[in-house]
Amino acid sequence: MAASPREKAVIAVLGAGSWGSTLATLLHDNGHDVRLWDHSVETLRKLWETGHPPGVPELRLPPIPLSSDLAEAMEGVDAAVFGVPAQAYSDVCERIRSLSLAPPLCIIVSKGIDLRTLRPLSDLLAEEMKSSTVAVVSGPCIAREVAQGVPTSVVAACADAAVATRIQGWFNGPAFRVYTQGDLVGVEYAGAYKNVIAIAAGICDGLGFGANSKSALLTRGLAEMRRFVSAMGANDMTVIGLAGLGDLCVTCFSPHSRNRRFGEALGRGRTAEEIIAEIGEVVEGAPTAHAICRIADERKIVTPIARAVVCVIDKECSPKEAVARLMNRELTSE
Repeated sequence: MAASPREKAVIAVLGAGSWGSTLATLLHDNGHDVRLWDHSVETLRKLWETGHPPGVPELRLPPIPLSSDLAEAMEGVDAAVFGVPAQAYSDVCERIRSLSLAPPLCIIVSKGIDLRTLRPLSDLLAEEMKSSTVAVVSGPCIAREVAQGVPTSVVAACADAAVATRIQGWFNGPAFRVYTQGDLVGVEYAGAYKNVIAIAAGICDGLGFGANSKSALLTRGLAEMRRFVSAMGANDMTVIGLAGLGDLCVTCFSPHSRNRRFGEALGRGRTAEEIIAEIGEVVEGAPTAHAICRIADERKIVTPIARAVVCVIDKECSPKEAVARLMNRELTSE
């Protein structure tokens, strides 16, 4: 039986950025007892003063506890929603473990690959939080649109179908529809990889290319994602669902997408360092592109678009040179 959206749970949201703050608000509005944690006192101070995180002016943060004290935030929770950047997971897990406060359920809402181990975030959490069940919520969900109440659909994935259904009930709302899925790792890899393709789409925009270019890029990018996901042992059909194709479309076309904006600025000739400093938030696709290429080298997976993105980020070639290399690859069948 599906859980009711009004079944009250105690949930700690870790990470008070745009997505963490938006999800904390959504969960509060669904009737849950929510605490919002961030390691940065300054981030919490600004959030308290403005009532919304950077980039989401439509959000009006409800009266939920804000804390930089991890023990306070994690005490007695039913679940922890991990909204910190992918590369901060190891540190946060270590701190939670040192407090002996591993939650019964860890829900991943970040999109990336751990650079240290080259593993999906669910593997990292499963190792660090041995007593916790791990799940992920992912899909085409720009934080600003969720805050505006724009109809949105995502997927809750967990190896335990009953847990996925429970999360579905917690998150589902009038404008936030949640489906369930069993391919946890496939959902993770699809969500991470699409950020890399979105950087490439932004480069197309920065170079002034048209619909022909971006349509071809998304199509071949989807094929590259399916090839990678399959090689990693996940279900490649996951890539044509909400966590793959759905998220790919919104991230490649939305003006609010950080990864697309990052790519557009690269296409206009700016450096990665300059762009990240200006955006002021983590651009997950940049480290993910490097992680994917390292994995592809080890497993001999063909990933030409990811390699082109890394080439531009690392200033090994110009955006135009990267496009020329892609267009002049050996001819093959679709």
